[in-house]
Amino acid sequence: MRVLVVDDDTRAAETIRRVLISDGWTVVVAADGAEGLWRITEDEFDVVVLDIMLPKMNGFRVLKEMRERKIWTPVVMLSAKDGEYDQAEALDYGADDYLIKPFSVVVLKAHLRAVLRRGGRERPAILTAGSLTLDPAMRAVARGETPISLTPREYSLLEFLMRNKGTVVSKCLILRSLWDENYDGDQNIVEVYIRYLRKRIDDPFGLHSIETVRGAGYRLCEV
Repeated sequence: MRVLVVDDDTRAAETIRRVLISDGWTVVVAADGAEGLWRITEDEFDVVVLDIMLPKMNGFRVLKEMRERKIWTPVVMLSAKDGEYDQAEALDYGADDYLIKPFSVVVLKAHLRAVLRRGGRERPAILTAGSLTLDPAMRAVARGETPISLTPREYSLLEFLMRNKGTVVSKCLILRSLWDENYDGDQNIVEVYIRYLRKRIDDPFGLHSIETVRGAGYRLCEV
């Protein structure tokens, strides 16, 4: 198995390298994001261990570039910060797993084995609804040939509606799926974001793809 370790902490990277080599792995180490992306692009690896905080190009940018270049090698992200937003962002960009430093090499090896058992990541299918497209791998939305810029919350709402295309989804279901489970604010926040979304994906094109089903919820239609 070939693994690329991208980490500017030379001591940690060397420890990982020695342990994996002792288990029969072939290990390549890169000390910054730019070198890591170059090696990923120029060579083939079974898995990548990628730190977030890197010189020249951070781990998020490296991962985003990988997926944009259609490189679907599994990635285990490393971070010194125990933050849910970092974890969520890493997974949204296409990471396959996430580890918080410090960790033992025994745990790292277990995570690498688990990722490899799952096999290589396939490119997510592009979601469509009429002329509207959403590419989960690129986190890109377009109406025909026109790109549409969305906030993270608007994007999540649109993806949810597109995955439930043609089905009426209630405000409660949207809240449970997209907002924090402990959210106890006004349910009208859903109406607010539906309105924002319509202004982005429908109004400029003279279309009405998001239907309000009175007393039931919302439905995304093919237009």
